[in-house]
Amino acid sequence: MDANLIEQLRQVKDFRTKDGRRHPLWLVLLFVIMGTMSGYVGYRAWGDFVKRHRRILIEKFEIQKHGVPSYSTIRRILMGIDFDTLAVTFNQWAQNYVDLQVSEWCGIDGKSIKGTVQDYKSEYQNFVSIVSVFAQHRGLVLSMDKLENKQGSEITTVQNLIAALDIEGAVFSLDALHCQKKLAN
Repeated sequence: MDANLIEQLRQVKDFRTKDGRRHPLWLVLLFVIMGTMSGYVGYRAWGDFVKRHRRILIEKFEIQKHGVPSYSTIRRILMGIDFDTLAVTFNQWAQNYVDLQVSEWCGIDGKSIKGTVQDYKSEYQNFVSIVSVFAQHRGLVLSMDKLENKQGSEITTVQNLIAALDIEGAVFSLDALHCQKKLAN
C-alpha cells in the first residue's frame, strides 16, 4: 500500500536538536502544505493560516501541550530544512497518487526564489529556482526540483523531471529555452 502524505513527511529527518522541540517536524511541514493549498504563501501567511485554523488543527491532530506553531517557528524550520530531501519525499508521494491521462496538459517552469540572489551587482548573478511540473487540469504539482543557476541548467533539470515521472502521451508546455534543435532528440 502506498504511503499517505503524513507517513512520507515523517520520513524527513529532523535537523533540530531534541532540546526545545515543541512541534514534530512532519506536523509543521503538513501545515505549510495545507496552507499553500489554501492559497497562503510565505512565512507570515503560513503563520496566519495556522493561527486562523488553530482550533480545528488542534482538534484534528490531537495537539496537546504547546498548541500550533508560531510564524517564527515555521520560518526557522523552513530555513533549516534540507530542501533536496523534502523535494524527494514530496515527489515520491505525489507520483503514487497521480495517474495522467493521454494528452493531459502539463506546464513546466522555473521560478526564482526571492532573496536568494547573490552578487546582485554582477551581470552573472547566482540565484535559486524551483522548477516544477504542473498538471493543469488537476491543478496539482506532480514533481519539483531545486536549481541553482551557477551549478546547473534549467534544461537539464526539466529533462530529469520528465524522465523521473515516466509519463507517456502527455502534452508539455515549456519556455522557449527548451525549443532548441539540439534538444529535439
